[in-house]
Amino acid sequence: MEIEVAKTFAMAIVVGVGVFGPAIGLGTLIGKALEAIGRNPEATGKITANMFIGIAVTEALAIFALVVGFIIKFT
Repeated sequence: MEIEVAKTFAMAIVVGVGVFGPAIGLGTLIGKALEAIGRNPEATGKITANMFIGIAVTEALAIFALVVGFIIKFT
């Protein structure tokens, strides 16, 4: 196997595995936020603000996985 093919496969595996966790986390986060809003509609503003902070942090993990994949591919 050539080195470029190995780098491409490594990038695909790293990004695939690295994005899998944040995807599950985002689904859980949004689902629980909607459940909390359903139980207490008056707290929608606080729940939504905290949800967006959590989404940003979770998405940062996926972006780190993508960056590591690009580092593997192009070094």
